[in-house]
Amino acid sequence: MKSRTLRRHFRESFKSLARNGWMTFASASAVTVTLILVGVFFVIMMNLNNVATSIEEDVEIRVHIDVAATEEDQQILREQIEQISEVGSIAFIPKEEELDNMINSLGEDGEAFKLFEQDNPLNDIFVVKTKNPTDTMTVAEELQELPYASKVKYGQGEVEKLFSFINVSRNVGLVLIIGLLFTAMFLISNTIKITIVSRRREIEIMKLVGATNAFIRWPFFLEGLWLGILGSILPIALIATSYSYAYDYIAPRLDGHFIQLLEFNPFVFQVSALLILMGALIGIWGSLMSVRKFLKV
Repeated sequence: MKSRTLRRHFRESFKSLARNGWMTFASASAVTVTLILVGVFFVIMMNLNNVATSIEEDVEIRVHIDVAATEEDQQILREQIEQISEVGSIAFIPKEEELDNMINSLGEDGEAFKLFEQDNPLNDIFVVKTKNPTDTMTVAEELQELPYASKVKYGQGEVEKLFSFINVSRNVGLVLIIGLLFTAMFLISNTIKITIVSRRREIEIMKLVGATNAFIRWPFFLEGLWLGILGSILPIALIATSYSYAYDYIAPRLDGHFIQLLEFNPFVFQVSALLILMGALIGIWGSLMSVRKFLKV
């Protein structure tokens, strides 16, 4: 395409937006409202997914080592655990540290357990984490079969329910986001179609004087692009401002907890780029789908 022709398409697209002011406002508003809904829901779902991932990563398997095991036996057990391909990390906790942790966790009530410091009844422990949290149950079953693993704990029953709930939540969130996007495309396409219907005579005349479909489409293509970008400005501003306040208020109160919000930077900039892209694509798609039927003269 010649640069002169491209400049003409750009000029015509801007003139059309100004000439059809109310329809431009209606189309951009449809994009704005839809992207606000999609953006807010996306921010919530991404933070919930981050929380779910943190919870998953916090799941661990505690392998209680047989009290009769020697240091050599413990080393053999460790090597056997390392050979399991799904295992991501192993940490050794001596029974003395376990007793200290228990005493500290109980506060004043824990003072009574200091009597066991001389004759500690607890086991040394290997804390095992899997590469994929969903492999926890499978790995725990394998660990239970190893010699000198007297007991294996991972929250059996509760962990399965947790993973099931997280998977359902993620799937529901994904379905809702996809549903919102399709609804957005339908609404915006119909709104833009109203704009183009009012210009069908213009399209018919251009076809009759010999204009190609591509020549006619380009200004509408660019109009859809500008409408999408215009419609994404307000959602980006609202979401960035709201998330900034929410992050400043909530993040300090979660300090020290394993549940954390996604950091403002780069998360908000990623969401902003996504909204601009979505707005542009939805605007382009709406324009092209709407003008297609009028090209058949």
